Amino acid sequence: MATRPDQLYEDDFYAWTRDQAAALRRLAEQRWNGPLDLEHLAEAVEELGMQARNAVRSQIERVIEHLLKLEHSPAAEPRAGWMNSVDDARARTEDAMTPTIRRETEPLLSMLYRRARRRVARDLVAQGEKEAARALPADCPYAFDDLIADDWWPVNRHGLRDDD
Repeated sequence: MATRPDQLYEDDFYAWTRDQAAALRRLAEQRWNGPLDLEHLAEAVEELGMQARNAVRSQIERVIEHLLKLEHSPAAEPRAGWMNSVDDARARTEDAMTPTIRRETEPLLSMLYRRARRRVARDLVAQGEKEAARALPADCPYAFDDLIADDWWPVNRHGLRDDD
């Protein structure tokens, strides 16, 4: 039977990194006299978790960007590229997502959307699609579960079909 830290490592790597960093800091406060640089180890372990968390947030932004383009752009191309990017970002999100990362990321959806929307608007304007840029919703139109679902796609507002 696995110990709690072992099980946490398997179930929620991000939570495990935070738990282990806190344990290392407690050990340092107790003035443990061993050969380990506890404070820097705690920072390094914590950073591993933050990298996973930040990767998920970045991939969610990428999904939002390309879903917005698929939904709002009148361009016929590069739709397949946008869909491939969404598929890749969803796979990377699935690989790194933990219950704790999800719990901390889902409430940030508005912020992640705002960032992605700003980039999409800039891209659409650069491609001569000013009307599409103006039509982008101010608030996130996507549910978190839709963003990470393998089989969910928005409907294009210009009648373009994205058949697999």
